[in-house]
Amino acid sequence: MVTTEQTEEKTALVVEDDKSVSQLIHLYLAQAGYRVLSAADGETGLRMALEDTPDIILLDLNLPGMDGIEVCRNVRLKSEVPIIMVTARVEENDRLTGLDLGADDYVSKPFSPRELVARVNAVLRRTSRAVEKRAEIGSKVSAGDIVIDLERRTASVLGDEIELTPTEFRLLAYFVDGRGRTVSREQIIENVFGYDFSGYDRTVDTHVSNLRKKLEAANPHKQHLKTMYGVGYRFDA
Repeated sequence: MVTTEQTEEKTALVVEDDKSVSQLIHLYLAQAGYRVLSAADGETGLRMALEDTPDIILLDLNLPGMDGIEVCRNVRLKSEVPIIMVTARVEENDRLTGLDLGADDYVSKPFSPRELVARVNAVLRRTSRAVEKRAEIGSKVSAGDIVIDLERRTASVLGDEIELTPTEFRLLAYFVDGRGRTVSREQIIENVFGYDFSGYDRTVDTHVSNLRKKLEAANPHKQHLKTMYGVGYRFDA
């Protein structure tokens, strides 16, 4: 029996064309206290994501018609609903593409249904904490020459807005929140990519490197992100 962690009913949208997989996910999420909606193709999934306003989306990449990458891209244009990609694609490029588009976690098939429910719970807890923190500290946070707007999910350096992927924005917000403190890759994985993220260390390194390049391009006279060899990274304002 799956234990129920939800204090109130949350709605999960499962976008999966394999009927047996969809039914399995539906069963375990329902046992965990979720109201579950299902879609078997990308176009239907996108419509339901925008019209039915689920609390979380579990999204397959290999969908008929519009694939999961396009669904994720289109959802992110209008919504910040948490998205977990559930797919047989295991290549790192697919993982990076999904995270860059704003997916909150990535689960590879075959998967443990119990682990999947744990991932759903973890992502919702993390996003809930982010909302609470935004309400507590306000929309805008400054760190030296950097200003991030948590509500609009934008960032500027020396007054000029820089273009960040959703993952890069989450990374920057995490670094700014812990400025001056060295954080390990494991801490980044837990707080930015999600509980038990199955990515590689180089996935974290790639995102940090891309973020560092954008910050230094915006202000060549300041190195905000420092690599602490053998330990992790430190952000200095």
